[in-house]
Amino acid sequence: MAELHDLTALEQGALIRSGEISPVELTEHYLERAARLPQEYVDGAFAFRDPDAARHRAREIAAVGPVGDGASPLAGVPTAIKDLNLTRGVPTAFGSAVFEGYLPEMSDGVTLAIEDAGMVSLGKTSTPEFGSPCYTEPEGRPPAVTPWDTTRMAGGSSGGAASAVAAGLVPVAQGSDGGGSIRIPAACCGLVGLKPTRGRISGFPMYGDPVGLAVAGPIARTVADAAAFLDVLAGRRAGDPFWAPAPADSFLAAAGREPGRLRIACFDEPVIADAELDPEVRRAYDDTAALLSSLGHTVEGVPVPLPREAVAVFETCWAVLTGLSTAPLSAEQRAMIRPLTRWLGERGEAVSGPEFGLAVGALRRYAAEALVALAPYDIVLTPTVATPPPLVGALRDDADPAADFEAQKRYTPWTSAWNVTGMPAVSLPLHQTAAGLPIGVMLAARPAEEELLISLAAQVEAARPWKDRRPPLW
Repeated sequence: MAELHDLTALEQGALIRSGEISPVELTEHYLERAARLPQEYVDGAFAFRDPDAARHRAREIAAVGPVGDGASPLAGVPTAIKDLNLTRGVPTAFGSAVFEGYLPEMSDGVTLAIEDAGMVSLGKTSTPEFGSPCYTEPEGRPPAVTPWDTTRMAGGSSGGAASAVAAGLVPVAQGSDGGGSIRIPAACCGLVGLKPTRGRISGFPMYGDPVGLAVAGPIARTVADAAAFLDVLAGRRAGDPFWAPAPADSFLAAAGREPGRLRIACFDEPVIADAELDPEVRRAYDDTAALLSSLGHTVEGVPVPLPREAVAVFETCWAVLTGLSTAPLSAEQRAMIRPLTRWLGERGEAVSGPEFGLAVGALRRYAAEALVALAPYDIVLTPTVATPPPLVGALRDDADPAADFEAQKRYTPWTSAWNVTGMPAVSLPLHQTAAGLPIGVMLAARPAEEELLISLAAQVEAARPWKDRRPPLW
């Protein structure tokens, strides 16, 4: 007999609306599940948990119930919020020992959207320091690992979110993505990870990314769940510096529509580093291209749309963003941060204001050239990452942060391209290795065309379902 966590988030929401279960019962189920799973795994997925606060929130929602025709189908459903997101009165450390015990005085737009939808947060999911690397191994805490093989990493920087969803600790979770930080963990954990288009989700109140690389987004087990959660997160606020146009309908509705016959560009040549493609990853990419063709789409190979010269410009911007995180720190605090964070921050602080302005302009031009080159195509297909999930610690190199950074680039040579262009992109868990490790394949669409991307992703999922796959730790 299926347990509650075997159901999709939308199925759980439907049970709440029908009165078959209450938000309190569902929350208790997930709290009890967390108590049953290995605590090192749970502590690797969550930076902070407060069961009593979750119960209180569930009782509040149960007292009101789903309200009106416009109520979210996820009202009453448990979730979790990434440790990079401000949550009023809840410890938020940004993955760093420097901010241990910090209690924000306000919540950000992502947290407020989740609360407004009537969802129940079970806590803060683990992230690496300031969300920088593509692995989640914060100081003083267990690493976030994939439940398919707990010796292997869950990816980063939304590794805790993906680890929690993949093990059935929450049905959906929010992540954020400045260079692949939603899609990489989704690939490691056998999930759907969707990076929305630039400006789709408000950066209120900090607006801390002047480059426009990062955006929040959903991590889920199914395309429909991810679409429903995107409906929760999406929307502009009055002070937003830029925003995406509103969709024609809900994103969830897009998951139920046929995409039509599409023209799909594809390439597997690495974009940002010379990387060896694992044979299983190449097989997954080739199989996906064949599947898309069998569904009636035209699939055409194209050259890499971003030149290698763009990589150094991206790195300059990335280092400056890290430098913005480290600049306010005292000498004592700087001694507490990780070597990689310190190295990147110092690189960023060495960039002058005019140099940074020129780099942002150059990145915009590279993005424009890529968007023009890809404009004839509805969708772009690439691998998500170059190998199956690496062992914990395989990429991290505290003794040589430069080598650490290069290892990350070789593992993730495609994802950041779509942060540069601002295009929406999704990693789908279409394949597994012979040993049962998940392999993600990535689809991207033109800016603001999440609806088309979701429609195609749902069509692919219907053709090759993955919902009933269960990791050993389930």
